Amino acid sequence: NLKSAVSKACRYEPETNQTYNTMAEHYHVAIIPARPRKPKDKSRAENGVLLVERWILAKIRHETFFTLAALNARIKELLVQLNNKPFQKLPGSRRSQFEALDQPVLRPLPTHRYQYMDIKKVRVNIDYHVEYERHYYSVPHQLVGKLLEVHASSSSVQVYNMDTLITTHPRKYHAGFTTNTAHMPENHRAHATWTPERLLNWGGRVGPNTRQFVQQFIDEKQHPEQAYRACLGLLNLNKNYGDERLENACRLGLVEGLRRVKNIRNILKHKLDQIPETKEDTNTPLNQHHENVRGSRQYH
Repeated sequence: NLKSAVSKACRYEPETNQTYNTMAEHYHVAIIPARPRKPKDKSRAENGVLLVERWILAKIRHETFFTLAALNARIKELLVQLNNKPFQKLPGSRRSQFEALDQPVLRPLPTHRYQYMDIKKVRVNIDYHVEYERHYYSVPHQLVGKLLEVHASSSSVQVYNMDTLITTHPRKYHAGFTTNTAHMPENHRAHATWTPERLLNWGGRVGPNTRQFVQQFIDEKQHPEQAYRACLGLLNLNKNYGDERLENACRLGLVEGLRRVKNIRNILKHKLDQIPETKEDTNTPLNQHHENVRGSRQYH
């Protein structure tokens, strides 16, 4: 009942690890967990461990090995001797019993090698994507909110719903999105034509400051798609205020270090972009010698 093989121990309905199950299915092997705390259920396995401890480990307990390869070679040599050693109360040996009982019914290995599959339960997000190792893979939008299973190998990611394969994506090892347009609702497919370059070009047609503000939105997000809504909200302000005012508002926003669409909207709403610029008065008391101004020398 080791935890890596048996997820939940039970005398009647034990739950085995799903990744372990897929390996067993590949080799056509049955998994029958023993009862918890009942070593006699697997007495032959326990006896095998006991024999190795008493016979092989006892023989090498005074020997010294300088490499793992040398130790393994010695164990292999003693294992052959142990298997050929005659039984004390039964005819034959372990080798003869294996050749008579087990070897005739052994099957050949499968044609294809077993490929490790990591299985993980995931819930579909509202954007009809599931997350596996910081990458997001799309599923049909009708499954939003459902609990699914991801089967990830070194080359692919398969998504299952109730043992039914829903979709397969190539495995990606970087953060980002993999989206199949067939999984998108009709009203979302139009957004697939939007790219960061298209938004930047639109901002560039308004002016360099607007383009810089759009670039700022994209750079702040881990995934560019997450910035699309903010970019569209900013660029669509030109419908009500025009390109010139939007460009001036973005210039003012960049100077002030503003980073949100509502900040630019407030500038336009209150006509702050139309207030004439005034030069700062450099002839202030702070720039003059005065008895109340201590100067930088006081901080040495």
